[in-house]
Amino acid sequence: MAQSSQIKTTQAAGAPRLPDQAQTLALAKEVLRLESSEINALAQRLDHRFSEAVSLILECKGRVVVSGMGKSGHIGGKIASTLASTGTPAFFMHPAEASHGDLGMITAGDVVIALSNSGESDEILAIIPPLKRLGASIIAITGNDASSLAKAADVHLSAHVSKEACPLGLAPTSSTTVALALGDALALCVLDLRDFTAEDFARSHPGGSLGRRLLVRVVDLMRVGDGVPYVQAQAGLAEALLEMSRKGLGLTAIVDAEHKPIGVFTDGDLRRAFEQNVNVMTSKIADVMHTSPSTIHQDQLAITAVELMEQRKIHGLLVIDDAGCLVGALNMHDLLLAKVV
Repeated sequence: MAQSSQIKTTQAAGAPRLPDQAQTLALAKEVLRLESSEINALAQRLDHRFSEAVSLILECKGRVVVSGMGKSGHIGGKIASTLASTGTPAFFMHPAEASHGDLGMITAGDVVIALSNSGESDEILAIIPPLKRLGASIIAITGNDASSLAKAADVHLSAHVSKEACPLGLAPTSSTTVALALGDALALCVLDLRDFTAEDFARSHPGGSLGRRLLVRVVDLMRVGDGVPYVQAQAGLAEALLEMSRKGLGLTAIVDAEHKPIGVFTDGDLRRAFEQNVNVMTSKIADVMHTSPSTIHQDQLAITAVELMEQRKIHGLLVIDDAGCLVGALNMHDLLLAKVV
C-alpha cells in the first residue's frame, strides 16, 4: 500500500498546473522579447567574419554541407533547406552518420557549416580533422568564441546569447533562434549577390503556388488538336453549336482560310441569340459572332491568361502562335485544375 501511495504522489507532482491567462501571456511575451533582443544584439556585432563566410559560400565550387547535433542539427537542416531553395546547392549531413561513412559525400570543393552552441560537441569535433584533410572549408556557428570548434574553423560566426528564453535557462531557445537567423542572413546575402530572381526561386519550387504562377505557360495547359473548338467563317450557327457541344469549352472559334481566329461565339452569345429570336437553323455564325476574339500567345504565362479573363470578364481564351494562327484554347476550369488560380 505504501508503495502504491508513493507512485500516486509522484504522478500528481508532475501534473501540469491549470493555465492562468495573464501569466501565460506574460511569459510568452517575455520569450519573444528575449529572443528578439538577442537577434538585435547579433545584428550589432556582425563584422568582417560574416563577409568572409559569405565569400566562402559564393566561391564554393562544390556544395554547402550543414551539420549539427541535437537542436543545432534541426536548425542546420533548415539552413541547408533555405540555401538550397535560394540558389546554393546544399544538404544536411548528420555528424554521427558522417563518422560512419557519410563523409564520403564531402569533396575538396565543399564548404561545411558546422553548428554547435557549446562548440564542444564530440560528434562535430570528431569530423573536423578528416574534413580538413579532404580540403573542405569550414564555417563554424557557435555560442562560444573560445571553443574548440571556433578555433578549428576557417571562419567563426558567433551566435552567443546572454540568456536563453527558457524559464529554467536550460532548453536551447534564444541560442537556436539566433543561429537560425544567422543562417537566414547568410543565405539571403548570397541570394542577393547571385542576383537570384523570383523566377529562379520558382524553378526550385515547381510544386508550389509561386512555381505554378511563374513557370506554367499557356502551352502547358491548353487544349490542342481535336480538343480545340472551331468552325470556318461560312459555317452555319447550328454547326457552330454542335462544335461547342462536342468540345465542352463553352465557346467556339471562327477561323479564316489561314486558320486565324476572326471571331468567337460563346454560351453567353447563344443566350442572347435566343432572346433576340435568332433562327438557329438558318443563321450564319458570321452574323452572330464577336468579331474581336480574346486571344493569348501560347508562350505567355498561364497566370497572364487568368488576369486577361478577370479583366475582360470572360471564361475562355483562344490561343495563337507567332503567325497568329489558332493552335489551342483554354478556359478558367483548365486553370483551376492546374492550380494556377
